[in-house]
Amino acid sequence: MTDFLDPFERMIAALFSPAAVRAAERGEPDDRAWTELAASGFLDALVPEDAGGAGLSFADIVPLWLVLGRHAVPCPVGETMIARALLAQAGRAAPDGPVAIAVQAPGSAGRVIGAALARHLLVEWEGNLYLAAVPGEADGGDGELAASVRWDSEAATPVGPIVPGGLRRAAAVLRAALIAGAADRLTTMTAGYANERIQFGKPIGKQQALQQQLAVMAEDMVAARIAAHIGGAGSFPPALAAAATAKSVASGAAARVAAIAHAVHGAIGISEEYDLQLYTRRLQAWRLADGSESYWNRLLGAERLAAPSGSVDFVRTALAPA
Repeated sequence: MTDFLDPFERMIAALFSPAAVRAAERGEPDDRAWTELAASGFLDALVPEDAGGAGLSFADIVPLWLVLGRHAVPCPVGETMIARALLAQAGRAAPDGPVAIAVQAPGSAGRVIGAALARHLLVEWEGNLYLAAVPGEADGGDGELAASVRWDSEAATPVGPIVPGGLRRAAAVLRAALIAGAADRLTTMTAGYANERIQFGKPIGKQQALQQQLAVMAEDMVAARIAAHIGGAGSFPPALAAAATAKSVASGAAARVAAIAHAVHGAIGISEEYDLQLYTRRLQAWRLADGSESYWNRLLGAERLAAPSGSVDFVRTALAPA
């Protein structure tokens, strides 16, 4: 695992420093970063070896997505990995440049996360995939990397069929992993700040109330990580129960982790110069992207109620790795 994970983390850390993330949010992304990513081969990590990729399993990819979250990567790197894998499955060549993903009806406008830095959109509609051009313009305010996208089925390139909801399920596991990675970084930052910030002659981290908050934060961080790995443990695209579990747990954790991080840091956490807000803003965006916890909880509850077995047997079978 470390044979490719450690080099990937070193590359991502070098390409996406906080300064580079801020530049991308200002609409000034470094094109050389994407060129280096493409040259590294990691964008084709999910593509089978006989199609020119690395042939990694879905479970192998989740740790890479955790790295993307730990560094608040603004570009749709994970989305492009998913798109390239699905295009390869359909025997289609992948386009150059970043690819955003969405489940959206043609002609309707929808906000797509990462679309502000993407060149193409892989979209699912009625059980089929289409590849469309996407305008690379953010329209959500400072630091917003989502964009309102409208695609035309006549102008788009048909790719082929997909398991209904499969693209959103894959995206849900991606968002869960990104949340878990960012939560990891925030927990480290917040614990470090609590041990450094002196108040009344001692670190604020010595206060029992803050220690309790940090413990809850750490629990949520670990829960999100475990949920992301559960989502990626089976097939690609994942089963409904796996995707729903991953996203509902991670999205629920995202709100609490962000709140505790800002509560401990106080006013400095919202300052533009301090890195904390780079991660908490991402957490909130990833929490809502491709369905919040309430959306996935409804789907998971419906699947459980439709199952003939009890809850324990349902968990054993529905979440069993492939």
